[in-house]
Amino acid sequence: MQAYLSAVTVDRHDPTPIYRQIANILREKILSGEYRPRQVLPSEKQLMQEHEVARATDLHAIEALREEGLVYTLPQRGTYVSPRD
Repeated sequence: MQAYLSAVTVDRHDPTPIYRQIANILREKILSGEYRPRQVLPSEKQLMQEHEVARATDLHAIEALREEGLVYTLPQRGTYVSPRD
């Protein structure tokens, strides 16, 4: 579990919605190559603990990335980085 945790977290004083901040953090890690194509992202539980947020907030962040085509979710298996074209 520790391998997924990072020092980057949300800023509760920033007017940007928390789910958006989490999506931005994950997007940066995807685009920088820290999370490679087809690599599983941290679990909902790990994200909740890392950012100290509710499950719904994490789900909203993942949904935003899914809508951008950056990730896909396989039921009962996790959310993965989408392959790049």
